[in-house]
Amino acid sequence: MKKKVFIVISISTTVLIIRLFCGVYNHDEFAERYFFIKHRPVWKWEFYSPIGMSDMKIDETFKRKTNRTRIFQ
Repeated sequence: MKKKVFIVISISTTVLIIRLFCGVYNHDEFAERYFFIKHRPVWKWEFYSPIGMSDMKIDETFKRKTNRTRIFQ
């Protein structure tokens, strides 16, 4: 019984650590996905460029996306 509980806790901890410290980046132009390691633990799993393939400046982006744009650059 203790061995099963230990295995379940170990697997759960491993999955949680992977979820917090790894991510997937979706590339707009080439429709590819890249697996990467994050520099800090964040629950978000999928990332993309909020600017996209456009030549917009940071000031021209929508106000609700400005924070994500600053974090991305």
